[in-house]
Amino acid sequence: MSENPQIPHSVKQDPFSKPLVLGASSQEFLDLAEQPVDASLYPGTFYHEVGGREVFAKLTKNFYDSVAQDEDFRTMYPEKDLHPAQVRLQLFLEQYWGGPTTYSEHRGHPRLRMRHGNFTVNSHYRDVWMGHMNKAIDQLDLPPLHAETLRDYFERAAHSMLNTPD
Repeated sequence: MSENPQIPHSVKQDPFSKPLVLGASSQEFLDLAEQPVDASLYPGTFYHEVGGREVFAKLTKNFYDSVAQDEDFRTMYPEKDLHPAQVRLQLFLEQYWGGPTTYSEHRGHPRLRMRHGNFTVNSHYRDVWMGHMNKAIDQLDLPPLHAETLRDYFERAAHSMLNTPD
């Protein structure tokens, strides 16, 4: 009979979502999203081209402000406070688009399908999610090529999250 392995003391359980957060506590992780980042340190990346942290922070704030106003869709988010979800998305997107690797340093591999596996994602919820994201992108007033690059990525990502038939 095998015994359960102990969680190393450097790994902390994240009260906001599973799985584990590596390193800093949840509050420290949230605070990292507020730290200034010089986008010029990431030359040649989409992160740098669109304006770095400021743009991704605004994008995710716009998105979650829109979600908060949607009574039906808001139920997809179990947290009372949407700010932790906003930070997770912001830091993930910053890393995905070539910015700081803060997300993986503290949360490990993104594992998007696994992290969304507990939620019912059918084509209706995918489309509602995309509506909120497209609204958030529109509010950025990005050059058309940058806006369409984001939309293309989110469209593909949203389709990959489908886990429930209509």
